[in-house]
Amino acid sequence: MPGITREEVAHLARLARLELKDEEVDHFATQLDDIIGAVARVSEVADQDVPPTSHPLPLTNVMRADEVRPSLTPEQALSGAPAQEKQRFKVPQILGED
Repeated sequence: MPGITREEVAHLARLARLELKDEEVDHFATQLDDIIGAVARVSEVADQDVPPTSHPLPLTNVMRADEVRPSLTPEQALSGAPAQEKQRFKVPQILGED
C-alpha cells in the first residue's frame, strides 16, 4: 500500500479548513502514514473468528436506579448562600442581560 502523499494531506487540510505550513504538511504526512500502517497491521491480525469490539472488556451499566430520596429543603440549601432571590442562588450579572 503506497503511503499518503503531501498532496493528500494538503487536500485533507483544505477540507478541514486548516492552514498548514510546508513543514507541517510533511510532518503530518509521515504521522498519517504511520497511523494507516498501524491500522493495516491490525486488520491483518483480525480473523473471522474474532468479533469486532469497541472495548476489550464487556461493559455493564453501573448506574443506580433513579429513586426519590429525602434531600435538603430550599431553605436548607440556600442557608449558606451570600445572596438569594425567589428560592434561588443570586449571583452577579456577567453578560449584561436582564
